Amino acid sequence: MKILLFFFVYFVSCYAHAAFKEQTVHLDTETGHLVGSLLYDQAATNAPLALLIAGSGPTDRNGNNPSMHNNSLKMLAQALAQAGIASLRYDKRGVAESKEAGLAETDLRFNQYVNDAAAWLNLARQEYGFKHLVVIGHSEGSLIGMLVSQQAEVSQFISIAGAGQRIDKILLRQLATQPAVVVKQTSTILEQLLKGASVADVPPYLNALFRPSVQPYMISWLKYDPQLEIAKLKQPVLIIQGTTDLQVTVEDAELLAQANPKAIKQIIPEMNHVLKTTPLEGEQNIQSYNQPDLPINSELVQAITTFIKQ
Repeated sequence: MKILLFFFVYFVSCYAHAAFKEQTVHLDTETGHLVGSLLYDQAATNAPLALLIAGSGPTDRNGNNPSMHNNSLKMLAQALAQAGIASLRYDKRGVAESKEAGLAETDLRFNQYVNDAAAWLNLARQEYGFKHLVVIGHSEGSLIGMLVSQQAEVSQFISIAGAGQRIDKILLRQLATQPAVVVKQTSTILEQLLKGASVADVPPYLNALFRPSVQPYMISWLKYDPQLEIAKLKQPVLIIQGTTDLQVTVEDAELLAQANPKAIKQIIPEMNHVLKTTPLEGEQNIQSYNQPDLPINSELVQAITTFIKQ
């Protein structure tokens, strides 16, 4: 009897796994094609689809970059599939398999990422027939998601670890512990960029942030205030923030929620910026950024699936 039960459980497990399909999808753009992964349960009909938008830097569809491998977005996609929610995640232009579609740093603008997200949503609707589209933006992807949710037919929007202030205020907050001269020069540069003017004389120690080639992108990014943008959304909104996030704070989530009073706010204890369960202090938090086998926070998955299926 035990042997029969074992084979029954094994058969059901294999069958359930086989029902999930992950396929590589391509999106053609004027500068080359972008590459993503569509993950869904073949047995589910009329399933919602979540577009996962990664954060800043050279972040790929799985939430990884050349110096950090944590598989956060890949794990989120897999968890959503288990709950009957399809997902589409993609390598940003210039990253991983979308590298050939990258623009020169001087030509890149923030709105290009918004246009790319809109094109992926259109592909999901037109080519694959998904009707219930959900945008999930992580970190910088949160602001991108807010903007694309204003212009596309999006049923729901979810912000995970999204900044609650404009990028200039975030930078000044992060540099607050630096010497006064650094803060003052950063503030002066940001004031010029806010006016749409480039800055030729950048101190060497600020070149990584404000080198001339990246200033056009910064100027285009500074046009958007997350509080103003989230307030424009008409669809249901979920704002998620972890308490052990070293990059974005609970205060950011509070600011976003105040800007959109109809939004649901979910504060998740001991979830850090890469969606893993860790304490705030100590090496464990930092180490999780490079632990691809460490599961993502289960409360995060529950909050997202409950919201989408409400």
